[in-house]
Amino acid sequence: MIKYSFIIPVKEINDYIQETVAAILKISRDDYEIIIYPDVATSDVWLKTRQIATGHVGPAQKRSLAINDAASEILVFVDDDAYPQADFLDKLDDDFSSAEVVAVGGPAITPASDGFWQKVSGAVFLSKLSGGFPERYAAVGVKHFVDDWPSVNLSVRKTDFSAVGGFDSVYWPGEDTKLCIDLIKKAKGKILYDPALICFHHRRDGFFRHLKQIGNYGLHRGFFVKKFPQTSLKLKYFFPGFFLLFVLVGALFSLYSPFFLKLYILGWLVYVLILVKALLEISKYEKNWSILLNSLYYIFFTHIFYGIRFIQGLIFTRDLKSKLR
Repeated sequence: MIKYSFIIPVKEINDYIQETVAAILKISRDDYEIIIYPDVATSDVWLKTRQIATGHVGPAQKRSLAINDAASEILVFVDDDAYPQADFLDKLDDDFSSAEVVAVGGPAITPASDGFWQKVSGAVFLSKLSGGFPERYAAVGVKHFVDDWPSVNLSVRKTDFSAVGGFDSVYWPGEDTKLCIDLIKKAKGKILYDPALICFHHRRDGFFRHLKQIGNYGLHRGFFVKKFPQTSLKLKYFFPGFFLLFVLVGALFSLYSPFFLKLYILGWLVYVLILVKALLEISKYEKNWSILLNSLYYIFFTHIFYGIRFIQGLIFTRDLKSKLR
């Protein structure tokens, strides 16, 4: 009997998904299947795996097809550039033992095989002061309930997923925000965070790819503050925008007032202390000092670029149309 279905949306079959399928197949159990949703199916064949062509649609629409295609009780959503640890399903067995749990999320950790600049990008997410949610990128703390979780490592009971209409969203990234709201409000369930439910997730390679990803996060979160205030109207999401205003407005005022110049310098000193604190937090998980030092300017530009795009989404975007992969 099939208990778990790994659901993997992808634009086209690539090297990453070859790695993902190989990693899943190392799980020595017979109660799971793998469903891959490429735009166009190929002749590639793997054990326990089906390819189902979707045409050019977004990840949210692809994942929602699992309502009809999956044979399991529980849908395991992973990205095409992510793969689970070998004990993944054993952890889920325990996590779903409580009926009130409708979904479970775990961290998406940067793989050891990633290159230097991918690890620098991943390091940015390992502090509350830079990425905001280190528990999403490292095994942090203990099990607890959350109200929002990324679909790169998110498992959901199929009955509840079907009851809320799947992802019911055209957004990407951010499609998981709407699903999590529906699971809590409509399905009356709880979403469990399990730090031991490990998935490995390749990061963006290079500075500009990192900023592009950050910009998409910022744009969608700014728009979601208006669209989904239940989980997106949080002060922490506004801080990069506040920092951006401090940099620009503070520089302007300090040109004309010695008093504001002193305040501006004081503000920068505080920001330097924030960077040092972030570095210390990241160093709990990343021991390579070259990666740590390079992450410092990544964090600065992450704050700036997220702030720009957050304000764009919050103030200047009336109808957000996500760009698909």
